[in-house]
Amino acid sequence: MGQMAKLDDWRALYPFESRELLVGGHRCHYVDEGAGEILLLVHGNPTWSFYWREIIRALRDRYRVIAIDHIGMGLSDKPSPREYPYRLARRVADLNEFVEKLDLGNVTLIAHDWGGGIGMGAAVAAPDRFARFVLMNTAAFRAPRCPRSIGLCRIPGFGPVAVQGLNLFVRHALRSTVCKPERMTAAVRAGYLAPYDSWEHRAAVLRFVLDIPLKQSHPTYETLVNIEAGLARLASRPVCFFWGMQDWCFTPAFLDRFLGFFPDAEVHRFADAGHYIVEDAHERICPLLTDFLKRHPLAGPPCQRG
Repeated sequence: MGQMAKLDDWRALYPFESRELLVGGHRCHYVDEGAGEILLLVHGNPTWSFYWREIIRALRDRYRVIAIDHIGMGLSDKPSPREYPYRLARRVADLNEFVEKLDLGNVTLIAHDWGGGIGMGAAVAAPDRFARFVLMNTAAFRAPRCPRSIGLCRIPGFGPVAVQGLNLFVRHALRSTVCKPERMTAAVRAGYLAPYDSWEHRAAVLRFVLDIPLKQSHPTYETLVNIEAGLARLASRPVCFFWGMQDWCFTPAFLDRFLGFFPDAEVHRFADAGHYIVEDAHERICPLLTDFLKRHPLAGPPCQRG
C-alpha cells in the first residue's frame, strides 16, 4: 500500500480537471484552465501534459491555458498501430481538429520537442487561428541525423523490446534531459511514467521514434518538407524561443536553424538547462513568457468557452 501511494503522489502535482474530446474517433484528454487569451501547450515524446504543470499553475490566473495529450500519450486513448496511423500528418490533422472543435482563435502556440513540428504544422495549415508562437527545444524542419541513443531505438527487434518492453526511452529521459536532477523527485518521475505502464501503452513512444524522417523515402518526409516550406508564411507573427543549451537532442544548432526562418524572434538561452527545459527553468520562463505576451498584444479578442 505504501508503494502504491507513493506512485500516486504525482497526482498532487497535477491538480487539474480532466476534459475529453473525440478527435479522429479517439478520446483525446486535455486540461483547460483559466480564462482570457488562449495558450495552447503541445508536448512531445515521451512526455504528456504533465510536462506543462508548472506553466499551467503559474499562468492560469491570467490566461486560458489548454494542454493537450496526443492520441496514444498521457491520459488519451492508446490505440494500437493497426487502429491509428502514428504519423506526423495525422498528428497535425488531430491538432487542427481539436482547435476547430473548441473553436479556438488568436491562439498562442507553446510547443516542445515533437510538439513544435505538430504545432507549427497545424499553424501552417490553419494560419488564421494562430497569433503567436513560443517554441522550446524543438524542430519543424528536416534534420540530417538523430542522436545515437534515439537511433538505437529504431533498430528492428531491439527497438520494440527496449522502448515498449523495458520502457528504456521514458526512463532514460528522466535521467538525461535535465541539468537539475534534484527536481526529478520520485513523484515527478512517477508522473512521467504513469501513462506508459505496459507494452501496449508505450506504442506511441516507439512510433514517435520511428516517425523521424531521415530519408526521402520515409512516409513523413514530405509532410515535414511542407511544414518547413510553410514557416516563411508565419515569419511576421511574434515568435519567442526558450532554449536549454545543454540539450543533447535539440542542440543549439536547431535554434540557429530556426532563427534563419524567424530572424526577428525573441530568444532566451538557458546555459544551465537541458531538453526538459521547463523542469530546469520554469520559474524563470514564466515571467519572461508573460512579458513577451504583454509586449505583443493580440489584434482581436480571444475566443472564450461557449
